[in-house]
Amino acid sequence: MINILIADDHPIFRDGLKRVLEAEPGFRVVGEASNGTEAASLAQKLKPEVLLLDLALPQSSGIEALRELSTSASAVRTIVLTAEISKSQIIETIQLGARGVVLKGSTSQLLIESIRSVMNGQFWVGQENVSDLVQVLRRLLPHPGDKAQKQKFGLTPRELQIITVIVAGYSNKEIALKYSLSEQTVKHHITNILDKLGVSNRLEIALFAVNHRLIDDL
Repeated sequence: MINILIADDHPIFRDGLKRVLEAEPGFRVVGEASNGTEAASLAQKLKPEVLLLDLALPQSSGIEALRELSTSASAVRTIVLTAEISKSQIIETIQLGARGVVLKGSTSQLLIESIRSVMNGQFWVGQENVSDLVQVLRRLLPHPGDKAQKQKFGLTPRELQIITVIVAGYSNKEIALKYSLSEQTVKHHITNILDKLGVSNRLEIALFAVNHRLIDDL
């Protein structure tokens, strides 16, 4: 059973969405929120597998709810529901931990597909299941200028190698095997990379690498 929390400030929309979801085998709506503060609180209290989150919530926006959940121990998979969204907002929501972005004008079947995709560990952006998030980021991020392309941000050749395989999705163990390093050494390199780039996790390393063309084939 996939437990779902709906966060939207329009009661009629929530009611209609609940009916659609509960008509689908294996789906159960366990709660409803009308603002961002309530959404973050209920996500941590009810521990649903999926949060369907409207970005344009009152009191505390959907972005603020995402930001709060990103700093908590919540394992909820968030799918952003929105009438419209810019490329920069898509990137921001993914950075804050969202697993999917679905436009409200989409069909019910597409929303159901997006829920099943994120439950299988994948991402969903717009109309499609995303197996390679970096390819999507390449399309969303603006092309950097020559100056940005030449900067290496104090990274060593080894750190640039590790960034390359982080973008490719390698785990620490796989990186260690590839470069004949200990996992502790890999962790040390990644800590240095995070500090030099001013980012906080592997996804942000990948985003930064794509945005600044740190790797030749990006």
